[in-house]
Amino acid sequence: MARSLLSWFPIDQSSPLYQMLFRVTEPIIEPLRRVMPNTGMMDLSPLAAIIVLIVIGQLVTGLATTPA
Repeated sequence: MARSLLSWFPIDQSSPLYQMLFRVTEPIIEPLRRVMPNTGMMDLSPLAAIIVLIVIGQLVTGLATTPA
């Protein structure tokens, strides 16, 4: 979410904060960006990444709490 919010502001993309966020989030966002349709000026891949991470978290939580 931080990376998406920072994209709305004029921030130096060479700053350490931006570079750290980019390195952490790009491995998740980039594959989604390749398979999602182009929506023009809006990049919806960060939103898709958040939804995918929530679903994966729910699945893992459900599997972890299921009795064997």
